[in-house]
Amino acid sequence: MKRKETIVEHGTLRPARVALAGLAMLVVAAGTAFGQRAELERSIRRTILPNGLEVIVVENHGVPLATVEIDVRNGSFTQDSGYEGLSHLYEHMFFRADSAYPEPDAFEARASDLGAVFNGSTQEERVNYYLTLPSDSLDAGMRLLAAAVMKPLFRKDELDRERAVVIGEYDRDQSEPGFGFQRAMGHALWGTAWSRKDPLGRRASILQTTPDQMREIQHRYYVPNNSALIISGDVDPEHVFTEARAVFGEWARAADPFKTWPIPPIPPLRADTGVLDEEPISTALVMLQWQGPSASEDPRATYAADVFSDVLNQPNSRLQRKLVDSGLFESLGVNYYTLNHVGPITISGEVTPGHVREAITALEKEIQSFADSDYFSAAELAPVKRQRITGTMFGLERASGFAHQLGFWWAVTGLNYYLGYVDAMAKETVPDLQRYARRYIVGKPHVRGVLIDERANRTVHLTAEELTHWGEKP
Repeated sequence: MKRKETIVEHGTLRPARVALAGLAMLVVAAGTAFGQRAELERSIRRTILPNGLEVIVVENHGVPLATVEIDVRNGSFTQDSGYEGLSHLYEHMFFRADSAYPEPDAFEARASDLGAVFNGSTQEERVNYYLTLPSDSLDAGMRLLAAAVMKPLFRKDELDRERAVVIGEYDRDQSEPGFGFQRAMGHALWGTAWSRKDPLGRRASILQTTPDQMREIQHRYYVPNNSALIISGDVDPEHVFTEARAVFGEWARAADPFKTWPIPPIPPLRADTGVLDEEPISTALVMLQWQGPSASEDPRATYAADVFSDVLNQPNSRLQRKLVDSGLFESLGVNYYTLNHVGPITISGEVTPGHVREAITALEKEIQSFADSDYFSAAELAPVKRQRITGTMFGLERASGFAHQLGFWWAVTGLNYYLGYVDAMAKETVPDLQRYARRYIVGKPHVRGVLIDERANRTVHLTAEELTHWGEKP
């Protein structure tokens, strides 16, 4: 499952915590995960409307609340030249005027009348919109979201206002130490595909956005056969299915956007690259990144990646003992982020500036051992798999949280991947982790980056050229 994600959010959602008792019971005390898919499938009801809209319902009668969510396979991965950042701007426009609520702020006023709080988020491969409201307002909430997704107006005055809001978010992010470093790392890792990995986008593209561009995004991606309606909470599935047909049935099916506008393949990283950024920080940050597996092309590797990361992040792992307990790194973490169109693998840690070279050298040496037969033991895998099973199931305690997770996996991997995740992950073995390390990490091209204070680097004299050719003989 994803360990890190780039999310740009809008709205005001802070729903009450809801105990998802039925799913919490799925955690097996003995640590065995097999059969979890069958239990999950009994908890999740699904149907597909004639127009292609998938409707997913999860009952949770713990409190009288419901979450209504619409997920769309959109996000930065669909952004062509001139559209960088526009999937996020569209997210902001979603909550503006539509044919049913044509005046400024009418959507928000209606949401307030219903006792609802709302939010949305933009990621690489998914955009979602959701309301959490009293369950007796469920039908009205469905109609409110339906009007927004089916009949937006894209008023120029509202576009001008939301453009300024998005630019304000961009400027705040840009002022943070590390913003430039992370973007430089992204450029280096993804090359010409960077715009498809960056939900925040380009300032120039955002400033030049027109209503016609918003309509083009709607025309391509905001169609029922590229969307899912997810309802969770104190609801009756049969009622939801009936109401969904009535409310969303007129939404016209369209061509598959990914056949008409296919996503170009991610260009592979061909050689090591170095990134150096000087910002006012108290320590130095060392970051190594690789292009990892695709959830559709190599799903088995994504399960191995999660277990691999969890094992290495354990305080008693060989990596932590050798590099953190020794004092070389102050902290060190390993992450893989699941995506359909190639997810990144990241190893990052904090060091004192004077130990940067020594720390990188030790980390690179340790990485070369990742695929060794004795680097992991079966005893190390068992507890982290149990922890991930427990974390996965208890992560669904909130009705809203469950809806968001389902929406992410529906969009990125397909819901079958999510339903089978716990069982598949629990089958991972030491050889599986070794295969993953050999295929994606050990000896593979990667980006080697350092974020360091400018004054500290006057003493260290580190350069991007040195980072690019690390370990090469002069």
